[in-house]
Amino acid sequence: MSPIENADIVVVGAGPAGSLAAEHAALAGAQVLLLERRPKVGVPVRCGEFLPHLEEIKAIFPDAKDVEDIYQFPSDLKQVETERLHIYSPKLRMSEVPFHGFTTERDLFDQHLTARAMKAGAELRTGVRVLGFKGGVLLTDHGDLRPKVVVGADGPLSVIAKSLGLERSKDLCPAVAGTVSGDFEPIPEMYFGNIAPGGYAWVIPKKNRANVGLGYSTRYMEGPLKRNFDAFLEFRGLTVKDRSGKMVPMSGPISRTVAGNALVVGDAASQVMAVNGGGIPIAIICGRIAGEYAARSVRSGASLEEYETQWRREVGGPLRTAARTKSLASLSFGSQWRLEWAMRLLGVKGMGRAIRCQSVPF
Repeated sequence: MSPIENADIVVVGAGPAGSLAAEHAALAGAQVLLLERRPKVGVPVRCGEFLPHLEEIKAIFPDAKDVEDIYQFPSDLKQVETERLHIYSPKLRMSEVPFHGFTTERDLFDQHLTARAMKAGAELRTGVRVLGFKGGVLLTDHGDLRPKVVVGADGPLSVIAKSLGLERSKDLCPAVAGTVSGDFEPIPEMYFGNIAPGGYAWVIPKKNRANVGLGYSTRYMEGPLKRNFDAFLEFRGLTVKDRSGKMVPMSGPISRTVAGNALVVGDAASQVMAVNGGGIPIAIICGRIAGEYAARSVRSGASLEEYETQWRREVGGPLRTAARTKSLASLSFGSQWRLEWAMRLLGVKGMGRAIRCQSVPF
């Protein structure tokens, strides 16, 4: 691989947040370098691959701008359309919650977004490991860079955030998932209770298969994750072909996402819906904002603090509401009885509001 060269803006991480940041910075005329540590973008897949439809996103984040333009999916990347969710309480009491969504192929989707960034003019380099960012120098295993702006879109264990002294999510939840062959109803399933304390287990239908997984909070979990996941698979009568793990930030956005000439976005900023772990839509919205304001900083010297102000204006309210709901729900996570009671109290309407980051009557 040839040595990497400096650019106005270096984006670290080629997931949705990084690719959107690279695309919109390049569209604004900046010279952009997009670095990805993996040899192939989007591989391996570490995602449930379930996404809300556009109308759901507009309802969840009514102040987000240009959603119709940036939240686009080619038809061949949509797998299964869904109109409702089945949510199970600890006693397996099922609630059917209306929710319009679809499943996708996450690796192909990430590659689609990266291709958009490259079409806009960004340069992609894969297999590059970022080691840190210090004194204006971005350290990598392929040489050092001195960009004008660094965008950290490198996940919940962000090297950039750590280098900047920014906080990490206070509730990093381990999750494990796998793929099961077979035909499944077009209804995602979510299971709450001691099988996944502080989180939930899921079965998400795709064409001729399903994604099955389980995530939990380390504050409530007893026993290893593998044992609980195996118990869930046995309960559902499923056998997974492969397994992959990840960490999901579940405490709401971190308090500060800008430091000097760098910012963080997506999972690196804990910009995730704390009630359900969904992060792709917010990554797309905030990635667009990050790219635009990074380019403004390069072009006119504008402060990156404007990025902080803008993303909080567009999505901060619903994310704060989701974090409050998660915090209140945590009072029930240590008891099957309390959680059962709380879910009965919420009912279908309350669960629908919680999933959509709206206030609920706790």
